[in-house]
Amino acid sequence: MTVARHSQQTTQNRQLSRRLHRWVYFAMVGLAACYALSAWIGFAGSGAADYLLFVVTGFIVMSVVLPAIAGRVWRHHRISAPGRPTTLADWMAGEFDTGDHPVKASTATIEILLPLAAVAFGMTAFAILALVES
Repeated sequence: MTVARHSQQTTQNRQLSRRLHRWVYFAMVGLAACYALSAWIGFAGSGAADYLLFVVTGFIVMSVVLPAIAGRVWRHHRISAPGRPTTLADWMAGEFDTGDHPVKASTATIEILLPLAAVAFGMTAFAILALVES
């Protein structure tokens, strides 16, 4: 016997979500674009560097596109009825199920976006230094 898991539940007057809000995904895509754009602005110019930047940009694009395709297929073929759309503020006030135990959604968002932001803003700093030095 299988039990269908719904994407959202309400426990103790707090919303429990098993998926990220769509704006968190948009932030992830934006940080990936910032990383790639900073790399191109700071380090493009010579033939070998352009080739390597093209390869790295391809990896970044694939790391964004493949999960997006998988999510689209999952949404198209899921059995359970979709929950009502929530605002980002409502989603952040709730909890996010990590599989082990629920955590505050705001904490989960910070833990997900912080490494991506560090890499993107670090590359922006390197690009600024490369432009100032040249």
